[in-house]
Amino acid sequence: MTEAAALPAPEPVRIGIVSISDRASRGAYEDRGLPALRDWLTRALLNPLDFQARLIADEQEQISTTLTELADAGCSLILTTGGTGPAPRDVTPEATLAVADKVMPGFGEQMRRIGQHFVPTAILSRQVAVVRGKSLIINLPGQPKAIAETLEGLRADDGGTLVPGIFAAVPYCIDLIGGPYLETVDAVCKAFRPRNAIRHTR
Repeated sequence: MTEAAALPAPEPVRIGIVSISDRASRGAYEDRGLPALRDWLTRALLNPLDFQARLIADEQEQISTTLTELADAGCSLILTTGGTGPAPRDVTPEATLAVADKVMPGFGEQMRRIGQHFVPTAILSRQVAVVRGKSLIINLPGQPKAIAETLEGLRADDGGTLVPGIFAAVPYCIDLIGGPYLETVDAVCKAFRPRNAIRHTR
């Protein structure tokens, strides 16, 4: 039996994806956040994925309830999109912090660092990331292009990494909180783990 044949199949992963928008949730326009999240994650991960998708309004209590329900339903990763600016209806960060066991500030810092390569108003973004039980919850930007850039990072002209994306740190974070072993497609976004945390390579 070859080494490749002996590798275990990638573990299935349940992922919550939440698009937060008053107008899209009312049907005033087509939501683009959920398709963007689903598309990127499908390209980036080798694991079989069970998506739990939600489209909800910018209501703090509803957002917190949705995040709690997804975490309790076994979602190892929960990604939100929308509602992270300074406008009065932007309450996603508050709703996320309200359900947190631990705050992971490095994710927000890196997201703003990536955004500032494109627009100076990236500093107005208030995205946060938290851990609730065995779930990692991350607030992402609202635009599909910004979602991909934030997760993937920025590449230099020679193909090297200019600014690392946040998703490179996600699999190891999920390892540390007791979740499944996420395996990434290196060409999209290579996960970083310390050597002693790498179970195998494909």
